[in-house]
Amino acid sequence: MITFLILLALNGLIVGALARLALPGKDPMSIPMTILVGIAGSFAGGLIAYALFGRNAGSWLLGLICATTIVYFIRRSRGGSLTDPGRPPLR
Repeated sequence: MITFLILLALNGLIVGALARLALPGKDPMSIPMTILVGIAGSFAGGLIAYALFGRNAGSWLLGLICATTIVYFIRRSRGGSLTDPGRPPLR
């Protein structure tokens, strides 16, 4: 179980980091937030691949596309655009 959680976090970090790199500009997101974006994108991509292609049809590329879309929506919620990350949230 611990190994699964560690691998899940590493996969989330890789997918989230690639999603952040796919959009131009520096994103003010922390590493845990990047991991969560990667996990959410992978989960959404897995659900879409399951709905389109059936069982055992995981798609890493589809997870990356979903994670990039999530990063874009996070930017839009901060008042940014496709190339501008917007303001970081106030603490």
